[in-house]
Amino acid sequence: MLKEIGLNTAEELFRSIPEDIRLKRSLNVTEPLAESEIIAAFEGMASRNTATVKPSFLGAGVYSHFSPTIVDHLIQRSEFFTSYTPYQPEISQGTLQYIFEFQTLVAQLTGMEVANASMYDGSTAMAEAYLMAQRVTRRDKVIVAASVHPEYREVARTYTQHGDLEIVTANFDEATGTLSDLSALDEKTAAVVVQSPNFFGCIEDLSSLAKKAHAVGALLVVVVTEAISFGLLKSPGACDADIVVGEGQSWGIPASFGGPHVGFFATRDKFIRQMPGRLCGVAYDKNGNRGFTLTLSTREQHIRREKATSNICTNQGLIALAATIYMEAMGKKGLQEVAEQNAQKAAYAKKKIGEIEGFSAPFSAPTFNEFVVRGPKSAAEILETVRAKGVIGGLALSHYYAGHDNDILVCVTETNSREQIDELVSLFR
Repeated sequence: MLKEIGLNTAEELFRSIPEDIRLKRSLNVTEPLAESEIIAAFEGMASRNTATVKPSFLGAGVYSHFSPTIVDHLIQRSEFFTSYTPYQPEISQGTLQYIFEFQTLVAQLTGMEVANASMYDGSTAMAEAYLMAQRVTRRDKVIVAASVHPEYREVARTYTQHGDLEIVTANFDEATGTLSDLSALDEKTAAVVVQSPNFFGCIEDLSSLAKKAHAVGALLVVVVTEAISFGLLKSPGACDADIVVGEGQSWGIPASFGGPHVGFFATRDKFIRQMPGRLCGVAYDKNGNRGFTLTLSTREQHIRREKATSNICTNQGLIALAATIYMEAMGKKGLQEVAEQNAQKAAYAKKKIGEIEGFSAPFSAPTFNEFVVRGPKSAAEILETVRAKGVIGGLALSHYYAGHDNDILVCVTETNSREQIDELVSLFR
């Protein structure tokens, strides 16, 4: 084979790779193992994963929520687990139907008129919102709040860095924890991007921000990382948002070490042809029988590449299905109850921690299930002490925000018992 393509050695196949970055040793791979030995090896590695059995108060974009057993049971049915990609509607009606159900549920929860079949995750959905706002307004500046998840902002920068989009970061109020600086907002702005509840758990005044954005012809993009908040808070659509994006991991999807998760994307009817990704709709045959089909898919596989709205050529099928089953199983009242439990337990924890000498809540804005507490010493030092006692106490904000060395982001969900909260409080003392 080498002779046929004009080479002498296999190493010459890799000559385009610089010499100094080539691996010069053998791979660190064991000798062949029997099946029983492989299982024992994996069980040994799995036994070192202790985070799942410790009481945890870590949120910051990935949340611990209870998922009914029906979710895992149904997604493992063979007709779902091996579902066909929905290009040919005549053999993928089941897939198309649950996509349609997912879209409907997302539209209802976000208060928007239309939603797509899902995105990779919340961060890429936000990046797509940047580009959509640019297409809709024909403007090249996006203002994003510094209180939006830092990793989401980093993904969006990477996503758009080779385009002509200008990204301006707007500061938050150190007293309230919400967006305060809109001095960059002008007639050149395509969108104002804000997260609510934001990275600090604070709830933004979306109606006020929508008025300010619309006054100069800009769009309001709302990002939601904690989807359970839809069960309690006024929807972004009801607050006059134009695009609502975010992460649906809270809808019955396990943390899974950070993925796979599912992004959602919703907007107004008038912007539908600028929306990225797939859209499933209802159609009828000549006999009046209802069916489902892809009705919109403005991507480079289907149209001229320069006209494509997105290079995302798929949707999160199985994860979107799991989210749909969760939402259907919980129902409206179930989602409300879970959201209320989150808010009530978080309020209890916030109050108890605030009573500890040396601890305070630096932000005054109302919160949902996450909040920031400021300790008497380094947050990293406090959390390490708590972790040594078998509890994951939260996230040190200094990891993302300079000048917040003593601040801890704490998350409380329905999975945290009162006893666990009281234990955390005692460890903070």
